[in-house]
Amino acid sequence: MTSLHDPLPLPCGQILPNRIMKAALSEGLGDRQNLPDERLEQLYTTWGRGGYGLLVTGNVMVDRTQLGEPGNIVIEDERGLDALTRWAKSTKDAGVPIWVQLNHPGRQSNPLALGHTPVAPSPVPLNIPGAATPRELTPGEIEDIIERFATAAAVCETAGFDGVQVHGAHGYLVAQFLSPLSNRRDDDWGGDPERRMRFVLEVVRRIRTRVSPGFAVGIKLNSADFQRGGFTEDESRGVVAALAHEGLDLIEVSGGSYESPAMMGSATASTRAREAYFLEYARTVRSLVGDIPVAVTGGFRSRAAMDEAVRAGECDVVGLGRPSATTTDAAAAILTRRADSLTTHQLRYGMRSVLGKVVDIKALDGVLDLGWHTDQLHRVGAGLEPDPNRGRLAATVALLRRNGRASFRRKRGG
Repeated sequence: MTSLHDPLPLPCGQILPNRIMKAALSEGLGDRQNLPDERLEQLYTTWGRGGYGLLVTGNVMVDRTQLGEPGNIVIEDERGLDALTRWAKSTKDAGVPIWVQLNHPGRQSNPLALGHTPVAPSPVPLNIPGAATPRELTPGEIEDIIERFATAAAVCETAGFDGVQVHGAHGYLVAQFLSPLSNRRDDDWGGDPERRMRFVLEVVRRIRTRVSPGFAVGIKLNSADFQRGGFTEDESRGVVAALAHEGLDLIEVSGGSYESPAMMGSATASTRAREAYFLEYARTVRSLVGDIPVAVTGGFRSRAAMDEAVRAGECDVVGLGRPSATTTDAAAAILTRRADSLTTHQLRYGMRSVLGKVVDIKALDGVLDLGWHTDQLHRVGAGLEPDPNRGRLAATVALLRRNGRASFRRKRGG
């Protein structure tokens, strides 16, 4: 039987040294030119020593006019190639592969920058306080974004990264095209499940034509978006079946969005009773993916649950996200049996009955939780230890400081 310690060969020929992956966490550590600096090198050097079989970066954008949040890294061309190369080298001494997660936020373009006009498949606003109504993308703009994904992937290979992961989950642009709630088009890019999945298929195909056969290409995909009338598990399985023929090396299963943040542990009570939120769905796609390995991220905390999922063949890779922010060597802790389970922290705002009357309190909690974990990454990037005792007030202040007062002031245009 397979164990967490076993190497994993990928279709492209790469071999992951074990079955625990540091899943993507948006770092927000780009400099003023949206390039990596010594802080990201320090963070990934630290994670490189953490025992993981794969490190996936967070939220590298393909368009500097459309950021998910301040501090995103952006790759549009070979500007900053030296800085990207140094980042890619940060894990090499430890022998850990590093993949870049490529993303476009679509209507989730910096939700705190209220004056900015995002773009999306359709002009449907995000159900988060202050979110702007997006502008509908033209067919020409859609083609441009597909090319941007491919260009960024080619630059990543030149810089020395081992692969890329397309972010197709959590309500970002790829997921927006897949969901009937956010994609209400009736042209070649929407109208039924087959046309809604065209965008993600074209992105993956274009990337594959621009990188070498030995360069890994993966995707992070929602099992569902957990919203009434939204992207369902049946539709997700249809996308997986289509992607199985597109030369992928890893399919990571997640779920939810910032409107319904299942990926942050805010799923249903029956789901919370299980440790891995999306493992049940992962079982149902094993027969669809052929030889493409499947990773599951979301909820894994105990060594017993991780080991059982891999041994039973329910998934090939266990993804750890938030635990790696406060336990940077979480994989080593599990693999060496130093820890039986990993500690996690989930912050929620107080005065819930009052706040709930004026805002979507779950969405607000999601922003707080992300901000708190981003604070931990910034500490590690500065050479400090994580601070698990950091409170919600400090996290809120830091969140506002990062986004700036201008985030709460409407601008003209944009």
